[in-house]
Amino acid sequence: MSNQDSGAQMSAFFAGVLIGGLVGAAAALLLAPQSGEETRRQIGRAGIDLRDRAQDTLEDARERAEATIADARRRAERIVEEARERAEQIVREARAQVERAAEQARSTASSGEA
Repeated sequence: MSNQDSGAQMSAFFAGVLIGGLVGAAAALLLAPQSGEETRRQIGRAGIDLRDRAQDTLEDARERAEATIADARRRAERIVEEARERAEQIVREARAQVERAAEQARSTASSGEA
């Protein structure tokens, strides 16, 4: 559960970084003393840069999510394997007890006939 909380916090953090970056870049470009054409070019470059950063951030988040899923899958498989082994052990122990009880019953029956 904490991995999910951590992932949500990271997503919120990166969303805040991206929004803050967009607002800051827009404010800097609009308040800078330069021509409209130069401002448009800077806005275009800033947009491309932010898009690239967003793609990198999303790729990182996807990789972390895949690693978390793989880890959870390995843990689940380990738990299932341990449960299967424990069930087999219980079955073996139960069979051994049944065999001992059957042997005792045969022994008691044999001694009672004699």
